[in-house]
Amino acid sequence: MTVHGYKGKPRPRPGDLIEIFRVGYEHWAIYVEDDCVVHLAPPSEDFEVGSITSVFSNRAVVKYSRLEDVLHGCSWTVNNKLDGTYLPLPVDRIIQRTKMMINKIVQYSLIEGNCEHFVNDLRYGVSRSQQVEHALVEGVKAAGAVISVVVDSMRPKPLTA
Repeated sequence: MTVHGYKGKPRPRPGDLIEIFRVGYEHWAIYVEDDCVVHLAPPSEDFEVGSITSVFSNRAVVKYSRLEDVLHGCSWTVNNKLDGTYLPLPVDRIIQRTKMMINKIVQYSLIEGNCEHFVNDLRYGVSRSQQVEHALVEGVKAAGAVISVVVDSMRPKPLTA
């Protein structure tokens, strides 16, 4: 089977993290075997899979799917970016932990338990989302800029003659 988008890319290996570039956010999955991944999906048909609205549910189901079916035409890459920070668990342990989660309903939180937290926990044993960390840092910077503008606007202006 040829997965859409393999052109020029190395085939993922079991335990690899797959970053999928959706409009406005990145979805994450973990490669298991035979062009299949495990990822978080909305718990019901009320939410369209791959839709930004799916991130507003407080629950998710752990799905085993063909990578091609998860992509929805989006581009993707293997991204084990935390390998330099954390030692990945042994591959057989990653796959065992991953397969044990299939079809389970899990708590979902955009800030504390999203798809990136989920796959990082499976690969490294550490629940972490750099996507959220980056958004929070940028939010603090934006808030600081707004406060600076407000404070500056409150300063008395020199009188001009």
